Amino acid sequence: MKRTIFLLSIIFLNLYSCRPPKPEEKFCATPYQLEIPRYFPTLLNQPDDNPLTIEGVKLGRYLFYDSRLRGYAGNNPDSMMCCASCHIQANAFECGLNHPKYIDGKTFGIDGKPTPHAMMPLCNLIFNNNGYFWNGMIYNTNPNPLYCNLEDIVRMGIEAEHEMNSSMDRCIATLKTIDMYPPLFKAAFGTDDITAERVEKAIAQFIRTLISSNSRFDQYIRGEIQLTDDELAGYVLFCTEEGADCFHCHGSEGNLLMTTNQYYNNGLDSIFTDNRDRYAVTGKESDKGAYRAPSLRNIELTAPYMHDGRYKTLDEVIDFYSEGLHYSPYVHPLMHHLNDGGILLTPKEKSQLKAFLLTLTDTSFINNPAFSKPHNLP
Repeated sequence: MKRTIFLLSIIFLNLYSCRPPKPEEKFCATPYQLEIPRYFPTLLNQPDDNPLTIEGVKLGRYLFYDSRLRGYAGNNPDSMMCCASCHIQANAFECGLNHPKYIDGKTFGIDGKPTPHAMMPLCNLIFNNNGYFWNGMIYNTNPNPLYCNLEDIVRMGIEAEHEMNSSMDRCIATLKTIDMYPPLFKAAFGTDDITAERVEKAIAQFIRTLISSNSRFDQYIRGEIQLTDDELAGYVLFCTEEGADCFHCHGSEGNLLMTTNQYYNNGLDSIFTDNRDRYAVTGKESDKGAYRAPSLRNIELTAPYMHDGRYKTLDEVIDFYSEGLHYSPYVHPLMHHLNDGGILLTPKEKSQLKAFLLTLTDTSFINNPAFSKPHNLP
């Protein structure tokens, strides 16, 4: 009997030892339920290796606003800088004209080197699948693996001479000294390791949640309010070739992003000396002097205007399109009124067009507490 029990025990132990090890549970943060607004595109710029999660977005929001992101340089307060140093929520995450440091919206790096172009606002970027920046130099199929998507722009912002002029190593070394971050990284990514890739992913996640979709125009499209007579007249001007002819590049009710995210030479100049236009990216002659059509959402708040920030007011922009176009062989064919120097609006039409543009201001976006600086950051 004892021998039988002994033999059975040996058999059991052998069988148990042959069982495959229990696989470790794969870490999974809480999925972030992104609400796509009505009449918005459903094709999202969302990499498979960086899905939106509640914990990732939270971490990204902290990093976006933490002035220690650049990394310590002794105790010098002038060495501190982060994304929110320039991207101000009250200005639709643009610099704006009222920044205490960047006069007239002319931004520069921490060491004084000016940025190549005027800033573009951080708004609805998750719906853009056609490249980033004025010239689209950051795009998904870029053969340079350093510059493909929003994640790479985070690294660029930290390292570029005309921005933070720091390094990812310095950024990471500083974050590791801050007690609050290891738990936040663990919640977002499964371990408390703080790496450059995780910093990039978290901030990109937060930026992808910055969706503006509740302007008065949106409410009108949804049937919730009525626009004034002048606003409606401006809308008609906006949407017709015989009027202001804006819709080809900036969209209308069929494209509530208020941009096609395409690139156009809009007749701003006749001679081109900028080495960062669309031509610099594509090498196509037809792209000389071409730049992205920026979204007109919150346009009231995002001055200065044009890629070089030459216009400070909407009135100046409207005047340019009305009677200030410059001929060149590279002007886009959609600039139908080029031969007349512009669309030749009357003063009343200019006023009506401006009235419509002001309906694109989304006050809930610029006051959304989910997008604001966390209260416990220094």
